[in-house]
Parts: sequence; structure tokens; C-alpha cells
Amino acid sequence: MWDADQRPVIKFSDEQEQLLGVATNFARDKFPLDRARKRIAASEDLDRSVWEEMVSLGWLGIAIPEEFGGSGLGLAEVVTVVEPLGRHLAGTPLVSTTLVAQAILVAGTPAQKGVWLPKICQGAIAALALVEPHGDWNLKHLTVQARPEGDRLVLSGIKTFVTDALSAELVLVSVALANAQALVLLDKAALGAAVIEREVVIDETRRSYRIKFDGVSVATTNLLQPSLSAAALKQIDEAACLLLSAEMCGGASGVIDTVVDYLKTRKQFGRLIGSYQALKHPVVDALLMLDAARSHLYYAAGIFGDPIEGELAVRMAKALAGDALTFASDRAIQFHGGFGFTYDCDAQLYRRRAIWCEAQHGDAAHQRRKLADMMLDLQT
Repeated sequence: MWDADQRPVIKFSDEQEQLLGVATNFARDKFPLDRARKRIAASEDLDRSVWEEMVSLGWLGIAIPEEFGGSGLGLAEVVTVVEPLGRHLAGTPLVSTTLVAQAILVAGTPAQKGVWLPKICQGAIAALALVEPHGDWNLKHLTVQARPEGDRLVLSGIKTFVTDALSAELVLVSVALANAQALVLLDKAALGAAVIEREVVIDETRRSYRIKFDGVSVATTNLLQPSLSAAALKQIDEAACLLLSAEMCGGASGVIDTVVDYLKTRKQFGRLIGSYQALKHPVVDALLMLDAARSHLYYAAGIFGDPIEGELAVRMAKALAGDALTFASDRAIQFHGGFGFTYDCDAQLYRRRAIWCEAQHGDAAHQRRKLADMMLDLQT
């Protein structure tokens, strides 16, 4: 938000306060920590009943204009929902679906917006297919090809880390078309010819897939406006960094709660281990890192979309949120002693979530390199 002198301030709007309260209660009730392990063993990608409740709360349409059935708010409001879900390690398609909607808003044709945005508001799950086996965080580095054949496009190549692909009604794929970047929408019918394989990833609360598109054919009308593809990819990258920051800040809060509960119950040599300064001080450090990360997160959310300050703030937020969750989850594992290094320790789940989130759209070191380049450009 901005004050009367057009200076940015961190302040929740009424809508944000309401969403944060509802999301906090919802995440606590629907995603207790023991459910995270049940989701790992579950055969389905997600709990459909919980997803339908999220849809009924209107969360899929928060950042979609009212003309398409949404609330007409923005990503700042989505942040207030994603953070509590991250705190409880919820593994839902909310973030990926929101990102696909953002891409359609930026580069979709009127027909594509009219068809897909209302469906997303009504609960259609969407997935992003952007990452390729080379692992480059530069979204313009594309090896998946789209070849025109009449009024259709024939795809070839492989995408990895496509979350919730089997549940998705829509997959947004980045492709190279005539040596230029492009984005294509694939519905379930078009995906039928693709080879989809489940991946084993570090965060087992996720469902991630590898998709081989060789021979997949789609109508050219499914192509987002080519002239706006670069803008859409930029929007996806920055929005993803913002929402991942929210997820990691929530995760840091959750793991701090976990370790504090342990420090207040575990005894060693007749004393609660939480009474030892060697354990107190790192927990305080984790809390301070979380506070700094949340400040950057909500500042970035408030100015998201600003062509210069917005991107700077988002990249700062992701770097600090990654540091905060990594530090807190690492200390939580150490403080649990030998048990902390076993698969059964819940602190492990937060550490795995930290590794996953950091690897998406660039870790802290990558974000700081981007920041350095941007700041040098601003000085010249």
C-alpha cells in the first residue's frame, strides 16, 4: 500500500486481514501436520473435498477480474492465503493454478480468457510446464519445440517438475516456436498423447511429473498471443517468486512452532533443553530472520507490478524467505538430536519443503545475482 505522500507502507487492507484470518483457521483445521505424512502415502494427487472447500471460499479467483467470475483483487491478497497454507505444509495446486491464470490475463486472447478464467474460478486445476531437464532458471532457455502443421502445432521435448499434472484440466507449456518463445495451453484431451511419468522429488508432499510431449498436437488457437509471451513469462517468474516467498515464510513459522514445542517438552540431565542458551539463541535468530523475510514479503506484495521496484522487492523477498526457512528447518533437525536425522522427524518435512521452494525459480544466490545486475543497470 501507499501513504498520502505516495510512499510504500506495509499495512493490511480489510480484505487482506479477513483472508489471512480465514486462511489461518482453515489451514490449521484442514492441514494438521500428521496429515502431511498421510498425503505422502496417498494414491491421489490431492484431497478433492478440501480442494472444493478452497474453491467455495473463492481463493482461485482472488486475483482474477470480476468480469470472469473472480474477486478482482490482486496477488497481495493471494499471499495472505498462501502463507498460512505453507505454515502447515499444505500441498495444493493453488499456486500453480494462480500462476497460469496470471499468464492468461497477461497474454491470453479474449476467447482464451473467456473460456479458462471462469473455469479456474470454479475450481479447474492448472499446471505449469516450464522447467526442462537442463535445469536452467532462465525461462527463455527452451528446448521443447512447437512446429506448425496447418492449423495445428506439433510439440516435441520434455518438461520436468510439472506438479499435479494428472489432476490438471489445463497445462501451460513454454515452447520455442520459430526460434521465439511462446506459451501454449493444453487441455486434458491434448495431454492424452503425452507420456506422463511420476517423479520422485525431495518434497514428497508434492506430486511432480515428467512429461514427454513428442507427437502432442494442439490447435493454433491454443497459443497465447506471441507478442506478449515475454511479458507473460516475466509475470509468471515474479509472481512465482512472490508466492514461493509466502510459502517459505509460512514454513519458517511452522517449523519454529515445531521446535519450540520440542524444546519445552524434551528433558536432558533433568532440565528442559529449552532452558539452555545454546538452543535459545538460534531460535531467536530464526525468529528474527522470519520477521525480516515477512517484512520484505508484504512490502513486495504491496508494490507488486511496479516495473522496477516491484521486481527488486520480490527477489529480495525470495532470497530472505529461503534463508529463513533453510536456517530454521536446519536448526530444528539438529535440536531433535539423532531423531532429527531420521525420516520420522517432522522437522525433515520442513527442510524438504525449503529445498523444493528454493529450487523453483532460483535459489537465494540466484536471486542476489539478479539483484546485483539490476542495481548495476539502474546506476548506469
